[in-house]
Amino acid sequence: MAQGTEEDTSASVPADLPPVTRRPVRVVAMVVYAILLVTYSEFLGIPNDTVSVFVWLWFGTIAWNVEAPWRYHLRFVRDWSIPMVGLIIYFYSRGLTDELGLPVHVTMPIRFDEEFSRLVGGGGRLPTSILQDHLCGDPCLRTSDPRWYDVFFTTVYASHFLTGLTIAAVLWVRKREEWLRWMRRYVLINFGALIVYILYPMAPPWMASEEGYIGQALPRLTGRGWRDLGLGRFDLVLQGVGNPVAAMPSLHAGITFLVAMYGIWRLRTALRFLLVLYPLAMCVTLVYYAEHYVVDVLAGGVLAGIVMVLCGLWERRRARPAEPQGRIAST
Repeated sequence: MAQGTEEDTSASVPADLPPVTRRPVRVVAMVVYAILLVTYSEFLGIPNDTVSVFVWLWFGTIAWNVEAPWRYHLRFVRDWSIPMVGLIIYFYSRGLTDELGLPVHVTMPIRFDEEFSRLVGGGGRLPTSILQDHLCGDPCLRTSDPRWYDVFFTTVYASHFLTGLTIAAVLWVRKREEWLRWMRRYVLINFGALIVYILYPMAPPWMASEEGYIGQALPRLTGRGWRDLGLGRFDLVLQGVGNPVAAMPSLHAGITFLVAMYGIWRLRTALRFLLVLYPLAMCVTLVYYAEHYVVDVLAGGVLAGIVMVLCGLWERRRARPAEPQGRIAST
């Protein structure tokens, strides 16, 4: 009888209160996990698709609470199954949006960025052109020797593939309610961007330059800088994902804005405002590498703001206490 009661109590432990794992055991498990992840990245590249990121995050939560029973670890699969299906649908649908026959827009973002440049004292030159002239070197080629800051910019760019879901995994381990809040916003911003990609396919700066819409050559510099770290083979990974005309809005920028907005909203430390440096670094990276125009990254910020407002309104509405039954009946 006592044994049955103990099992029932253990089974009822909520996901945000996992069984305690001894610290020495956790350290060993996390070291093994880190070695396996580095080995995987060395031979196959950093996890950058939804399925591989999900699997490695699951392994990470197993390593973190390695002494927990398997029913706890299987909760991860159960809880994440629906959002993961949605993100997989997004991932593969995004790659098909340029095959729907809709015209690809080219000139609008060029005109916007030229006007933006005039407003900020750039003389009407494209911000991408200005950044590459000052930062890229002469000649400005993706294969030319990178500068020290290219390592930083490429790392910021690659963080897009891991940051959103890594935050979700940390929140799942710590507090499931916060995980739900974050995952709701993360999935919504992905599908919000997908709708715009379908309705408004748009060429990024490097493509517009290659097709002659921009007089100056604007090479796509994505991945530049990692060769100094012996990671040059990851360049294909960084450029081989997604759809080249899924540029408006920039989801790379949008998710960094979402991270900053959510963190500033939920955290209480004064240091939380330093999170604004993340979207700032990503926006500079995207414009400098000719992946996006300024208008794209601004649109990503607007989309993140819309997602935060809509989710906040929905959550507050659900949190309202129900009216007493007697009052409803009398009404």
